[in-house]
Parts: sequence; structure tokens; C-alpha cells
Amino acid sequence: MTENKRDGKLVVISGFSGVGKGTVVNRLLSDYDHYTLSVSMTTRKPREGEVHGVNYYFVSNEEFEEMIRNGGLLEHAGYADHYYGTPRSFVEENMAKGKDVILEIEVQGAMQIKKVFPDAVLIFITTPSAGEMAKRLIGRKTETEEQIDNRFKRAVEEIEHLEKYDYIVVNDDLDDCVREINGIVETEEGGVSLDPKFKTRFLSELLEIIDERMQAARARLAAERSHRK
Repeated sequence: MTENKRDGKLVVISGFSGVGKGTVVNRLLSDYDHYTLSVSMTTRKPREGEVHGVNYYFVSNEEFEEMIRNGGLLEHAGYADHYYGTPRSFVEENMAKGKDVILEIEVQGAMQIKKVFPDAVLIFITTPSAGEMAKRLIGRKTETEEQIDNRFKRAVEEIEHLEKYDYIVVNDDLDDCVREINGIVETEEGGVSLDPKFKTRFLSELLEIIDERMQAARARLAAERSHRK
């Protein structure tokens, strides 16, 4: 009997910082057996609890740049002062085995992947509002204030690329979000259309958050200077 095995799909998942991308991906991997996660390579330091080869391959700038020169990466990008990239061999081997390979990567890398793999399924995860995104990002307490500010500024750039994604999924309820993404991969149906009003509202709220944080930072600096006097 001949086995009827389909080729795997390449599933690119992006989203603003703090929207829960990692949690969603972990649930996809645990709830369904047809996914495998492509472990990205990065030059940033591990966060508490992260394991080399599981969460990321943590390498030096020199090692990363050698991979670029040797063509060992499908895509790579600079984000928040660090490199991130996708090793080529793992992705190609697992797709050939019929596995749906998940890439959790940033917008810049996703656009590169789309050029290399036009059939890749690009999914962007967002929160219902910028305020909710800020709440989640700040609440995880893994970044400095400067890093948080940089992530907010990056979100301003990322929102301009929303229309380049095949599907947009709002992570308001985790269970619903996971089921919806799996449905998209299996049937290529689901997600929401990009609503220009949503994009405008989200961006406006995000800019307000950035401005408030800048004002608060200036106030803290002024208070410190006054105290030193």
C-alpha cells in the first residue's frame, strides 16, 4: 500500500511583542501532532528558563555572521540590537517528511521567507488593542524600560506590514486563537480581514503610550537631577 503523505507547510507566525506568540506556538505543538517548531538562532542572551537548542540556538555575532556567509540561514534580521535567523536544513528536511514547520519570527524575516517560499502561510497575531499589548509586555517583566520602549517603537513599524500577511488573528482568548490558527493551516480559512479602522485605532493608541512613557521618563530624569542638587 502506498502511503499518501502530503508535503508539509511552512507556517510563519509573527506579532507584536507581548501578544503571546510563544504561548500560542507551544499550544499548537502540544495540541496537534503535525507541527514541529523551527528553532531560531539568535545573538541575544538567554532569558531565565530558556534552553539552548530548545528555545533558541544562542550564538555569538561571529558565529551568526558565518552562517550568513555560508548560506545556512533561510532568513535573518536585526531586532532590538540582536540578530535572529532561521537555519535552512531543519526546515527543508521536516517539510519533506510532511511536517508543518512553524517559524516564530519578526516581520523583516517573514518578508524574506515569503520570497524564498511563496506558498508559506503568513499569520500575524495581535491583541485587541495597543493598551492590552502594553499591559502584557510590561507585565512579563523580562525587559528593561529601554528595551520595552524599543519594542513599542518597533511595533509602530510592524503595523505598516499587516496587509502583507495572509491572515490576522486576534489573541483575545488563547483556546480560540490556537484553534483558529490550526484551522487556517488545515483549510486556509479563518482569521480576520485587515480593518483600516483597527489599524488606525491601534496605531493612535500605541503612539499615545509611547508619548506617555517619554514624558514619564523625562519627569524621572528631572527629579533625579533635582535630587542630586
